[in-house]
Amino acid sequence: MTEIRYIREPTDLQCGQAVLAMLAGCSAEEVCEELQNDRETTLREMKGYLRRHGFSVSDQRTAVTDRGELPPVCLLSLETPRCWHWSLFCGGTFYDPEHGVMQDFPDSARRYYWEIKAP
Repeated sequence: MTEIRYIREPTDLQCGQAVLAMLAGCSAEEVCEELQNDRETTLREMKGYLRRHGFSVSDQRTAVTDRGELPPVCLLSLETPRCWHWSLFCGGTFYDPEHGVMQDFPDSARRYYWEIKAP
């Protein structure tokens, strides 16, 4: 996988589009256009977009508590204090569309991941 270029979510509702854009190497606006959605994304939209762009995405949602349990690249669904939120883990670093580039999970009560493999 190529190096991730961090993208901040353009609006409070576009964390999913920002995660997809980071993985695909494009802009969040391009993802919004392809999905025809500039609001919250569903898991189905996230997986469909990734698969159309050649990524492999696991079907199994896996609960996680510690970063050491994560695969090399994965899509994260996090229950943050404000809402459910999409984030990205790649190569030992968290790329969170709202909170920035981090070395550990953003504040979240429940955490799930789906492993991603690049084309």
